[in-house]
Amino acid sequence: MSRALQWIAIVIVAALALLPFLPGAVDAYYFSFLFFVFLYAIMAQSWNLVAGYGGQISLGSHAFFGLGAYATAILWSGNYLWGSLYDAHPGIYYFDPVTMLFGGLVAALAAVLIGLPLLSKLHGDYFALGTLGFGEIVKVIFVNGGDFTGGAFGIVAPASSFDTLRPHYLVALGLMVATALAIRALMRSRYGLALIAVRDDEMAASANGIDTLKVKVAAFAGSAFIAGVAGSLYTFYIFHVGPDSVFDLDWMLLPLMMTVVGGTGTLLGPILGALVMYAVFDLARIVVPDYHPVISGLTIILAMLFLPKGLTRLGAMQRLKST
Repeated sequence: MSRALQWIAIVIVAALALLPFLPGAVDAYYFSFLFFVFLYAIMAQSWNLVAGYGGQISLGSHAFFGLGAYATAILWSGNYLWGSLYDAHPGIYYFDPVTMLFGGLVAALAAVLIGLPLLSKLHGDYFALGTLGFGEIVKVIFVNGGDFTGGAFGIVAPASSFDTLRPHYLVALGLMVATALAIRALMRSRYGLALIAVRDDEMAASANGIDTLKVKVAAFAGSAFIAGVAGSLYTFYIFHVGPDSVFDLDWMLLPLMMTVVGGTGTLLGPILGALVMYAVFDLARIVVPDYHPVISGLTIILAMLFLPKGLTRLGAMQRLKST
C-alpha cells in the first residue's frame, strides 16, 4: 500500500470515527448500515485469511461466528462471574473485552480440534465440504443442547443497558481496523511468507522445511478467532442468540462473496467488497423485496464475469490492457 493510500485510509477512518458525534447521525439509516458493513468486513477478513492468503477454501465461517456468539450469550446471561458483573455494572462491562476474547478463543479452539484431522487428510473441495459439514453438525448440537444452549429458541441476553448504537458502531469500526492491521502485519512476517508459500505450492514449501500442516491449522484457527469475535459483537447488538440466526449460512456465504468481489488475497478487498455488496443487498431488499435474491445473485454473476480479480485489482487490469 502506497503512502498516499495510507493517508487516505487514515482520513477515512478518522471521519468514520467522528461520525457518531454529529447531530442526528446515530438515528440515521446509514449509521446502522455502516455498522453492518464493518461487521461483514470483519467476517470477510476472516475468510480471506484462510482462503485468500492460505488457499484453503473454508465453508465453516458461520460455525465459528455462532460459537463466538453463543459463548458471549452464555457468559452474559448465565450464573457465572461475568453474568453477575453485567447485572451489577451494565454500563461498565457492556463491551467486556474479556468476554469478546473468550468468544474468539472458543471458536479458535474448535478450529484447531476440527482443523487437525481435516487439514491433514483433506484438500481442496473435500476440505471445503468437511468444514461445511462441521457447521451443520455444530448447529444441530446447539439445537439439542437443552437449557445450556436454550435449545431451538436460543438464549436471550439482558437488554436493559441498550440505549444507543454508538458503542456498537465504534467497537465494530475499531475491530475492523484492528483486524486489517493485524493481518497486514502477519502477512509481512515470516509466518505470512510461509502461508503464501504453502498456498502457491504446498509440496515445494514442505520440501523447503515448512511444516505445512502447522501453518494451515494456524491460519484456520486465526480465521476462526476473528469470526468468533465478530459473533461476540453481534450478540451485544442482537441480544437474542438462536441457532437459526447465528449459524445461518449467510454468515459464511455473504463474506465469501464480498471477499471475491473485493479481491481475494488483498487487504482492502474484503472491506471494499463488504461496502459494495452489502449496499447492493440492502438496496435490493428495500426497493424490490420480492426480487431481492434475484438482484443479489445477478450482481454476483456480473461481478464474476467482468471483475474476476476483484475491485481492488481493477486499476491494475486496466493498466495491463493499455500497455
